Amino acid sequence: MTMPSGQVPPTGAEPGPGGTAPDPAQLLAAVGRSWKWILASAVATLVPGILVLVWPEATLHVVAVLVGLYLLAAGAFRFVETFARQEQGHRLPSLLLAVLSVLAGVLCLRNPLQTVTALSLIVGLVWLASGMLTLYTALAARDLPHRGFVLGAAVLGIVAGVVVLALPAESARALTRLLGLWLVLLGLAEAGLAFAWRAALRGTGTLTRPG
Repeated sequence: MTMPSGQVPPTGAEPGPGGTAPDPAQLLAAVGRSWKWILASAVATLVPGILVLVWPEATLHVVAVLVGLYLLAAGAFRFVETFARQEQGHRLPSLLLAVLSVLAGVLCLRNPLQTVTALSLIVGLVWLASGMLTLYTALAARDLPHRGFVLGAAVLGIVAGVVVLALPAESARALTRLLGLWLVLLGLAEAGLAFAWRAALRGTGTLTRPG
């Protein structure tokens, strides 16, 4: 899930010294702080989930491509979100998750790894790692707005990873339904978090962003 953190203003990037244009890191941080960025990440999760659910006859190759594209997008969203974190200690885990998502996406797109077991293992590990990082951030930040909502989203990600790892599907059709269901649930949770963060931004000028 893409959930930036840190004390930040709700506006865009601040100009550099002397009124110069902000550097790329500042621009990426401004994008990652926006609730619309979280919503865009939710859409990137929902779309492949809906596609695999409404296309039950899809082959394992098609499912792997959709999941691979989702993981690549998740890695890109996570990478940008890393710049929105002001706590240096939280940046490295987020960056590692971005790299993990991109690598997992590439593996899903490779023909030799398009098996039910391999696909379940790749997606399950990514969801489990992402959920545990989000849970850690939510527990560590006591003043986190909508903390309960973030905790629920983190637990959902952990459960999704555990279910996919512990109960691997035995057929492409079963795997499609399992992955599609969890993608939709995770996407809805992230969309709810985006709208919750928008409401929080309207209530105050400076907030601790969800992790």
